[in-house]
Amino acid sequence: MKKFYVVFLAMLLLTSCNGWFFQPGSPPPTPFLPATNTPPIVSATPVVIGGSATPIIATSTALPSNTPFNAITNTPLLILTNTPSATVSIPSPSVSIELLGCNTSVDVTHGMGEVTNAFVVLKNTGNVELTNLKATLFALDEGREHPDKTVELTFIPVAYQVTIKLTVDSTYQEETPIQVEVTSDQAAFPRTGEPSCRNIGLFAPNPDALTTPVPVNP
Repeated sequence: MKKFYVVFLAMLLLTSCNGWFFQPGSPPPTPFLPATNTPPIVSATPVVIGGSATPIIATSTALPSNTPFNAITNTPLLILTNTPSATVSIPSPSVSIELLGCNTSVDVTHGMGEVTNAFVVLKNTGNVELTNLKATLFALDEGREHPDKTVELTFIPVAYQVTIKLTVDSTYQEETPIQVEVTSDQAAFPRTGEPSCRNIGLFAPNPDALTTPVPVNP
């Protein structure tokens, strides 16, 4: 019994060498820590909708990045074009009366003294052919009616001209105001006149070329 106390006393002495009841190297008691919540675990497993054993995965189709939402496809409009209608040409008869000049002579054949001859150019300036024309010369001092006072033409085509000679009985050596009147099947045209017809002299037209239609000079 005595031996037991000796051993126990030796143990106390050994533990009291550094003053610690628990020896260094022994882990200290774990301090009290508050309980932490277990973080939720996000699983890649898709959500199962319903009670079927087979999972139903909701999928969506992504629109292309350049496709507008609820894009509306524009249908091209039908554009109506006006078809030009055929141009209707309205008949427009027209004549140009040009007095080239006059000369005088003595008409013995018809028992007349001095007569005045007027040289006139008729141009068809309209858009229809002129038919059955009558050109008549009038003089202010006119005496008896001369047979060549009026000249008749069958036709003048469009853009053609005719030179004619008209004659009236006039007073000897007097200035004679004259007028020329033209009618046709298409219209009656205004008179053209001169207060005094100038002497045509040597520039009188060739008698063989009279009353023959020729193209209008450009």
